[in-house]
Amino acid sequence: MSEVTLPNRSFEEFELRMVEPADFNKGILKVLAQMTTVGKVDEAMFAAALKDKERAWVHTVVVEDKSSSTIVGTAALQVEPKFIHSCSRVGHIEDVVVADTHRSRKLGMRLIDALQDIAIQEKCYKVILDCTEDNQGFYEKQGFFRKEVQMRYNIDSSLGGLLALLAAGKTTNPVLQI
Repeated sequence: MSEVTLPNRSFEEFELRMVEPADFNKGILKVLAQMTTVGKVDEAMFAAALKDKERAWVHTVVVEDKSSSTIVGTAALQVEPKFIHSCSRVGHIEDVVVADTHRSRKLGMRLIDALQDIAIQEKCYKVILDCTEDNQGFYEKQGFFRKEVQMRYNIDSSLGGLLALLAAGKTTNPVLQI
């Protein structure tokens, strides 16, 4: 992963910056919980996940409300090295959310702008994302366009459930065979 820089992105009472371990105590998980299920995450788990994200070429940016020292928005860009396009890179945007109390203030736009800047620094040839139909217009305003179809395969979220399937021989997926 390249060392990326975000130009000074302070505006009004907000600061846009890279995620830090201290953001655990500034409410980042509460913001993410407005988008999806977060589960039980303690500070040590958060710190470990942050290190994993860095090793996996994931750049996570946050918007901090400086007046309350709380995180009010976050988004991530995963950089995927490719063999195609002369071993270029693709950026995948994930987990874009702004706290419901801070929407309609262009914070989402600023998060996406920052991720697009990071993708350029990482020499990505394209940036892709998945979104709901309701959010399509927002991303189109950021220069994205609809292309192709998303497919999904859900894996049992509990390791115990997966191990039980394997032990019972109830999976034919060779990737999951021990």
